[in-house]
Amino acid sequence: MKNLVHYSVCPVCTSAEITIALTAKDHTVSGESFQVMECRNCTLRFTQDVPDAQSIAPYYKAEGYISHTDTSKGLINRVYKMVRQRTLVNKRRLIEKYTGLQKGDLLDVGSGTGSFVNEMTQSGWRVEGLEPDEDARKLAAQQYDIQLADTGRFYQLKPGSFDAITLWHVLEHVHDLKGYVQQLKNILRQTGKLFIAVPNYTSEDAGRYGEYWAAYDVPRHLYHFSPASMQLLMEKNGLKIIQCKPMWYDSFYVSLLSSKYKNGKTNWPGAAWIGLHSNLKALGDVRKCSSVIYVVAKEV
Repeated sequence: MKNLVHYSVCPVCTSAEITIALTAKDHTVSGESFQVMECRNCTLRFTQDVPDAQSIAPYYKAEGYISHTDTSKGLINRVYKMVRQRTLVNKRRLIEKYTGLQKGDLLDVGSGTGSFVNEMTQSGWRVEGLEPDEDARKLAAQQYDIQLADTGRFYQLKPGSFDAITLWHVLEHVHDLKGYVQQLKNILRQTGKLFIAVPNYTSEDAGRYGEYWAAYDVPRHLYHFSPASMQLLMEKNGLKIIQCKPMWYDSFYVSLLSSKYKNGKTNWPGAAWIGLHSNLKALGDVRKCSSVIYVVAKEV
């Protein structure tokens, strides 16, 4: 039996001033539709009536869900994998810059098939990777000889264990949002940094595609953050955003998928133009980028 989570208040600010923003379809697995709500107070959007943590696993079981399968089927996924190696290096350099370390202790939450854990391990970091999907963990072992742990271990980790904690498109999937952020703070060292990447529904490409915007990804994405709501979430948990960094490639990847969802097939020139236009809009303010990496520190 599927148990649903229904919100009567905002998960971030607890305001009861919530309204329906749009209805989005699950294009990946079920074909079901879900209401996306918006908080008038903090601007967080969130998916209403989502399966709870014990019921949601079937919504991740799709061959096209590249984070768990590493599939190369389809041109969009092949392009994604081509770009990924470049982004792995960029992520490593970002971590080295903001931690001031060339090696240290790192936790990667939501490791998928292990490509980022492998990149950091090869660079000399001591890395612990957590991944909820058993099939993805098996692929990581096969491809990189990496042993990822189940995310059930997250709350067992000791305080002050890590110099860096990375969540690449993970926080939007977490049911226990407040508890999760509190534990992230707890296991981070005093001078450590969090690196949280999430889609940004205030971006130009999100506005252009509306309910078809692929990064809504209902019901797997429980929350849809604006920069303002992310800042409030961090502040309420004794954390502060020290920098926002753009993820330039995401606008193209998401636009390609969104075009497919909207039109039944991908309009490559049109999607590329929307992705480019979205990035041009974000040049003056990276908080307008399709996806944003928030570099986060503990409040002193």
